[in-house]
Amino acid sequence: MYDVIVVGARCAGSPLAMLLARKGYRVLVLDRAAFPKDTVSTHYVQPSGLARLRRWGLLDRLAGTGCPPITQARWWFGEDLSVRGFAPPHDGVDSALAPRRTVLDELLVDAAREAGAEVRERCTVRSLLRDDDGRVTGVRFQRRGREHTAHAPLVVGADGRNSLVARETGAVKYHERPPLTVVYYAYWRGLSPDRRHLNEVFLMGDKQIGVIPTHDDACLIQVARPHAFYPTYRSDIEGHYHKAIAEAAPALARELADGAERVDRFRGTADLGNFYRKPYGPGWALVGDAGYHKDPLTGQGISDAWRDVELLADAVDRVRCGAEEWESALAAYARARDARSELIYEFTCEAAGFDLDPMTRQLVQVVAAHQEDADRFFGMIAGSVPAEEFFSPDNLLAMLGRLPADALAELTGPKGM
Repeated sequence: MYDVIVVGARCAGSPLAMLLARKGYRVLVLDRAAFPKDTVSTHYVQPSGLARLRRWGLLDRLAGTGCPPITQARWWFGEDLSVRGFAPPHDGVDSALAPRRTVLDELLVDAAREAGAEVRERCTVRSLLRDDDGRVTGVRFQRRGREHTAHAPLVVGADGRNSLVARETGAVKYHERPPLTVVYYAYWRGLSPDRRHLNEVFLMGDKQIGVIPTHDDACLIQVARPHAFYPTYRSDIEGHYHKAIAEAAPALARELADGAERVDRFRGTADLGNFYRKPYGPGWALVGDAGYHKDPLTGQGISDAWRDVELLADAVDRVRCGAEEWESALAAYARARDARSELIYEFTCEAAGFDLDPMTRQLVQVVAAHQEDADRFFGMIAGSVPAEEFFSPDNLLAMLGRLPADALAELTGPKGM
């Protein structure tokens, strides 16, 4: 009998198991993969996420793997308009990292084991177990062709956006948006050394290009198109990938043509729905992408998962210690998760929709022209500037007040109303 069973051992599951095991709980983690194993990801860990990793004692270990620190960002909103800067430090962390998932996930699995959690690889969870009242009491899983069961008063789904735990419990979705993009990416070596510490994003018409430095002197280059483009994209991934780069980021296209080497196959997905799920019920909870998922454009997934892992670990501990009832503690976890993610969720969905509204376009003009605003913009994305502060009416009005008079008149006139 375990105290907690965690389904999924990647960015949400292993840290949750680690934190609970450090508190003295008996934790079982099950994952179908054998680590190290890659997965579809854009890798980006915001400074807020790295601050948590440092708090857990793991940041130096990750930094020691040779992943280059990202200290600059540049977002292009058309050929002649770019925002350049970087987020203010978050709890003393002044950079981001974009580690390969083969490196990061194995590090997290190792940390969970070191904390005392039991991690079983190559295990496929088939179903949940329930008592006569319908409360989840464990899992049924398969390993090496044999069926097994494990029991615990809490089963946590950290098993991604297509979570079995969410499906079997009927976890309700809300604030749902349809998939906005289809994304494919590949890894490239031989790009300009200037890119080693730069995260660059191009938002041009119906194309999104992202360039992120990662391990082994390589850059991940992702190309996103509207979700409706998926059948066309899939018919010739490499051709459409390069065509989009040539049209949206011609300087980058020249770099690729001038001796750059693709070092791995193309990877990608169109399964990028935007949603929240109710993250708890009798005997179960959800964390990470299983409970909350959005388009990868703003690079929030890993950092959000670690934020929610801390929230859930604290809630579970309050319940298990008798300090708070289950419903109260887990409802507070859900409220905190939603409150801390709502505004960046809305911004991400708008930016990923290839159609910024007039006010957002004018705000981009402001942040492009004022360095302090640019750094606060990147801080909002990175988590070092609270989104509710950045998007507060007072701050938005102050930013709009820095527009040239003709641009402000256009925004507030009949066409901009």
